[in-house]
Amino acid sequence: MAAFRSMPTDHSPADGAPRVLLANPRGFCAGVDRAIDIVEHALARFGAPIYVRHEIVHNTYVVNDLKAKGAIFVEELDDVPRGATVVFSAHGVSQAVRAQAQARGLQVFDATCPLVTKVHVEVAKMRREGLEIVMIGHAGHPEVEGTMGQADGIHLVQTVEDVERLPIAAHAPLAYVTQTTLSVDDAADIVAALRRRFPQVREPKKQDICYATQNRQDAVKMLTPQVDVVIVVGSPTSSNSNRLREVAQRLGKPAYMVDSADDLRAEWVQGARQIGLTAGASAPEALVEQVIVRLKQLGAVSVQQMAGVSESVQFPLPRGLLVKAAG
Repeated sequence: MAAFRSMPTDHSPADGAPRVLLANPRGFCAGVDRAIDIVEHALARFGAPIYVRHEIVHNTYVVNDLKAKGAIFVEELDDVPRGATVVFSAHGVSQAVRAQAQARGLQVFDATCPLVTKVHVEVAKMRREGLEIVMIGHAGHPEVEGTMGQADGIHLVQTVEDVERLPIAAHAPLAYVTQTTLSVDDAADIVAALRRRFPQVREPKKQDICYATQNRQDAVKMLTPQVDVVIVVGSPTSSNSNRLREVAQRLGKPAYMVDSADDLRAEWVQGARQIGLTAGASAPEALVEQVIVRLKQLGAVSVQQMAGVSESVQFPLPRGLLVKAAG
């Protein structure tokens, strides 16, 4: 398990010296931990190569680390030899992809985040009940593609304006689900628009946006008013990392996303006395530590970790991945 490590707090800064404030929680969530563990356990159990459909999580550092250990990342199952071992990414896959894997005789270990699987189960139940289904999410994101591939005829909406364009009668039996990594505030606006146009719309029993996404956005909302600039550690393809940057920007502060410490530009923090730092749910703490080293090179003299929600969620690994004991 890629354990969360708490950053030690430095002494108070000298007068006027820049200080780094760390959002809490930040970085890896339980679903990301589990997905990475699945690939590493598969490599240990069966040896390289292990094929992974799509990036296991959206982080360049994580993907490159697993490549070095023997994982081969592919976008299509046609690139996986028949009978090989393949891991589905944390974002989930469509029913068509599952059927293709079975037809090719692939040994599959499913790293779909259990919170994404929950949405898939909701979709199947809604369809069995004869409901029209709307998904709130970002077109082209692999989680959205996987969820919409659970049933035919799902309508995707990305904005409030999309709700008004839905080709659905006002009193049609309707339900909605959401991508798990959305902006909480954006999703709330779209849900409100759905309720206005479709007063009978059925909601998920529990909010689909995952606990980690909400916790990290709440932490940025606490952090941003106290700082001059916010730096988000996360890869450009990471939905939840992009949402953290947007949350800070909406609160009126400049915010930038970096894939690594090398991406940090000195002019972003020039003149700042308080520098906020957080990380998306797929960004390892090692990258946060590297960014802190870079910020200290640029003049920051102290690091303070903010109080925040403690996360203790853990998800079990699939059966068949324990390494056999020697002898």
